Amino acid sequence: MKIEQLFDPTTSTYSYLLWDDKTRQAALIDSVKEQVVRDDSLIKQLHLQLKYALETHIHADHITGSGPLREELNCLVAMHENSEAECADILLSDGDTLQLGDESINVIYTPGHTNTDISYHIEGAVFTGDALLINGCGRTDFQSGDAKTLYHSITQKLFTLDDETTVYPGHDYHGFTSSTIGREKTFNPRLGNKRTEEDFIAIMDALILDPPARIDIAVPGNQHCGLKVA
Repeated sequence: MKIEQLFDPTTSTYSYLLWDDKTRQAALIDSVKEQVVRDDSLIKQLHLQLKYALETHIHADHITGSGPLREELNCLVAMHENSEAECADILLSDGDTLQLGDESINVIYTPGHTNTDISYHIEGAVFTGDALLINGCGRTDFQSGDAKTLYHSITQKLFTLDDETTVYPGHDYHGFTSSTIGREKTFNPRLGNKRTEEDFIAIMDALILDPPARIDIAVPGNQHCGLKVA
């Protein structure tokens, strides 16, 4: 599977373009509405057929470009079934598989940041959205978040993947682009070195964070796939 990592500097959001080199079928994970022109141009430049626009969760910090990409490229929009998004073509659940030619994308339900979070696992890599970040994790203080649930999603699902698995997060604010499962199991200050569930909950409860700046428009915008609603 080929991977192109893309970045939106305004929201520090990573998007990921994946494709099967043989068939040129592609998927774009966590698109950003303001970057649709860039993404559309790259897809066409690489002579790819965008099959899926995938969401890791209902975002609170940016609006997805999945709806506009579907209008332009006739792809299918997919997100977790808990989103209850009527605009989605596919509502995913844990264990589902999406195909790009002979390549598989496996869906892992990883709630806790929200109850809509999923990670996408391919051979050698996992795209964790906001569930597992590099040296961190998604916040759990709003939008159906729950620290205990996130702890179990990470430790019982993501941390059971091979240590060499590359971790591609949904955001980074410190200049990192990727990590590995083994590195996060060892060095992540919130989860690494076998921190207990009680340790993690205490860490998350102690965080004092401002609400995401765009939450009032981002959440409803993403529930409508980034499309205007009459």
